[in-house]
Amino acid sequence: MMPWVLQIPLLDLIIATPAHSQSHTASRAAQIKHSTVQNRSVAPIMAPTSSSELLQAQAELWCHAFAYLKSMALQSVIRLGIPTAIHRCGGAASLSDLQVALPVVPASKWQSLSRLMKLLVLSGIFREGEAGAYCLTPVSRLLVEDDQDQMACLSQFAVLATSPFHFGASQRLPEWLKNDDASSETPFKMAYGAGFFGYTSRDLEFGKLFNEAMSADSRFAAEILVSECGEVFAGLTSLVDVGGGDGTTAKAIAKAFPHVRCSVLELPQVADTMPEDSTVEFVAGDMMEFVPPADAVLLKFVLHNWNDEDCVGILKRSKEAVSTREPKGKVIIIDTVAGLASKQTFEAQLLMDTCMMILTKGEERDEEKWHRLFLNAGFSGYKISPILGCRSLIELYP
Repeated sequence: MMPWVLQIPLLDLIIATPAHSQSHTASRAAQIKHSTVQNRSVAPIMAPTSSSELLQAQAELWCHAFAYLKSMALQSVIRLGIPTAIHRCGGAASLSDLQVALPVVPASKWQSLSRLMKLLVLSGIFREGEAGAYCLTPVSRLLVEDDQDQMACLSQFAVLATSPFHFGASQRLPEWLKNDDASSETPFKMAYGAGFFGYTSRDLEFGKLFNEAMSADSRFAAEILVSECGEVFAGLTSLVDVGGGDGTTAKAIAKAFPHVRCSVLELPQVADTMPEDSTVEFVAGDMMEFVPPADAVLLKFVLHNWNDEDCVGILKRSKEAVSTREPKGKVIIIDTVAGLASKQTFEAQLLMDTCMMILTKGEERDEEKWHRLFLNAGFSGYKISPILGCRSLIELYP
């Protein structure tokens, strides 16, 4: 069962301001302008701040300034295999249990590791159980790497997000914000001399890390997609996953819905290296040039990587690919619709938006920005289902 959706015909969204409202707004603007002129020479008055408030503010500042250490602590326990070790101990493990399970950590570092775990317990990555045992939480459960376990694992995604590649690019953000040079289009390019996707092809270590992270993220989303959103694929006989990487999502859809013939459009350097698969066909090509025809085009975690102009082009080509398949033809988008979320999820969306600003020319868009893209690409309507946490499922109709 899918929760509430936002379904909007594009041509119906015309916002008009009543005349009396316009008059009131103009009057109020004049009052504000007059007040501003009168008080221009008066310095802003700040409310008195007590010592306790200042000290609390200092503590908050420490938390912000040292927040990157949480990321480093998280990366450390992932690389040491601590979530998996706790899982194999039955979901709870003492420090002595971990010493047996993780001989890679020398005895001289166990006290340091316990201090690191204390921070991660406070952060909610782990929790402390009886007799001081460390227990998994829903967050650390996503970091368990176990071939015998059917649960999706996002450890590789977290390792990529906390990698030196991302951190190195983020260090160029202040310089980038002051730079108007067109050649320095992103902080990532300033740091590494190449665009994000170009660098994944040039640097083998980074390319491997990126591909593993995207596969993990796709596997996680695909499990929820096929189990919770089956009606999205009703009536379809074919689907092309544009920029679908190694085909993780397309394979999950083909397995769950055998009546849907799935293919993956990827760049030749990716498609040509994929092993033959009886369930999914790989098509070598560039989405900036064409999209193969199908009942449905899937754009999963794609459009947030690109600016508005590129997105409109991708959407227009996708519309052409499904327009001959009416009435069932549609474009399926899995991406962030910023703001349709709780406070914590909205913060996660804003962090990802900052990440996109650092790495690519894209962004995380709110519903108004999505609406503008769809209108400019010539679509007639869309339906938003905010059912995938930080991301939403969007069905787009020609």
